[in-house]
Amino acid sequence: MALAAKDVPLRCRCGRVSGVAKKFEPHTGFRFTCYCRDCQAFARFLDRPDMLDVAGGTDIFQMPAGRVTLATGKDAVRCLQFSDKVLRWYTSCCRTPIGNSAGPRFPVVAITHSFMCHDAEPRDTVLGAPLCRIHELSAVSPLPPNAPPPPTFSLFARRVSKLLFWWLRGLGRPNPLFDQRTNAPLSVPRVITPAERDALAGVPMPARLES
Repeated sequence: MALAAKDVPLRCRCGRVSGVAKKFEPHTGFRFTCYCRDCQAFARFLDRPDMLDVAGGTDIFQMPAGRVTLATGKDAVRCLQFSDKVLRWYTSCCRTPIGNSAGPRFPVVAITHSFMCHDAEPRDTVLGAPLCRIHELSAVSPLPPNAPPPPTFSLFARRVSKLLFWWLRGLGRPNPLFDQRTNAPLSVPRVITPAERDALAGVPMPARLES
């Protein structure tokens, strides 16, 4: 039975930045685990081991940007880039990862589980089970037994159809991470060079915390 749509609170660790993911349903988004080096470097930049699983994977939920709002603390939202294609958002107050996005017209916000508040329910109940894993060759250790499967062509086609549907329905606007008048990001992205990313790869992480 499909879960009823609901609003899921979003909040950083200290509570300064908050918002909501509206009309949230597992089947209307796309949850996956990413083991790429950039996600791992992002966690090290933030000193947030709870962002990663034991093999260095980040739990991400992609949903329409227009269904995500930030209500408080926009002045504490920061952004960095490891590549030209992806903006990685976090809070300056407590260095909580918010998620990833592309440009202001791309209809997706990829929210990191650390920014979602669902303490009363298991993560799989609220978000649905992860559909796949990507970039597993960059994992820092053997994948956990409960790691999701590799992506399939049918799953890739399903994701593309969702993105097209969101775009055609106008669900990508307004994008909470960009100024609606100028399309400028809420914060000027800090560009991380390949050398800086490689240096982050060598930074030891503190003991991993349970999320």
